[in-house]
Amino acid sequence: MDNRDEVREFLTSRRAKISPERAGLPAGPRRRVPGLRRSEVAALADMSVEYYAKLERGSLAGVSPAVLEAVARVLQLDDAERAHLLNLAQAADGSDALTRPRRRRAKDQWKLHRSLQWTLDAITAGPAFVRNGRMDLLATNQLARAFYRDIYATPGNQANLARFQFLDPASRRFYPDWDLFADVAVAILRTEAGRNPYDKDLHDLVGELSTRSEEFRTRWGAHDVRHHGTGTKRFHHDVVGELTLAFEGLELAAEPGLTLTIYAAEPGSASEEGLRLLASWAATHEAPAPAQQPTTG
Repeated sequence: MDNRDEVREFLTSRRAKISPERAGLPAGPRRRVPGLRRSEVAALADMSVEYYAKLERGSLAGVSPAVLEAVARVLQLDDAERAHLLNLAQAADGSDALTRPRRRRAKDQWKLHRSLQWTLDAITAGPAFVRNGRMDLLATNQLARAFYRDIYATPGNQANLARFQFLDPASRRFYPDWDLFADVAVAILRTEAGRNPYDKDLHDLVGELSTRSEEFRTRWGAHDVRHHGTGTKRFHHDVVGELTLAFEGLELAAEPGLTLTIYAAEPGSASEEGLRLLASWAATHEAPAPAQQPTTG
């Protein structure tokens, strides 16, 4: 796959973030570029300037793991950024070809196993849902359906967290820390683009959001990636008010590329009481989710 533009922009943006001081080098006078020079990266990675320049022009096909590790070390990449660099290299030389067909399934082609829905329904203390790397909500428990009622209220969101984030004004109220959520959403999509570069639905989503949202377009250009597995978030729900919830994201071993996310409130907190109120409200007000036909298994 020709992903040279993606590689070039990612490496250039990471190099710009590393100051000479962070790299253990003197700053020196007359620096005309942010961060390190190419020659400095090459020297620290123990390779020629010509070879590193070739890498930064986007030529990662056939590059050895040792070279990628040297670049990651010098650019001080975190775990998510290292994984992204490896994914870009794999896509460049086609070594992900065996996994490509399974990852390319569209949302409407994915079938919900009834055992997974049973698992979701058994989680009653907090919202629980399954999403893919495009941030489509694929399956939920009843509480998650009520929790994300704003997303489902607008058909144009297409049950997609990223569309809701950037195209639905309701997200500004739902996410008190809107900018933080926006950064996370784009980083998740950027990570998925590196891991699954053949996903046409993902390309279409990025194109739509880039066209319609300057906030998205600016963040997409930053090439930030991240692992999004655990943390705490604040929400403002129009039924129960402020909620501060911890979350855990669990990769589904039987469904590569899908994540089960569960939200929970601190025991005894106002947010725990808020979730109880939301569950009670959902039991009497929330319509059943439009659903796929579960498969057996």
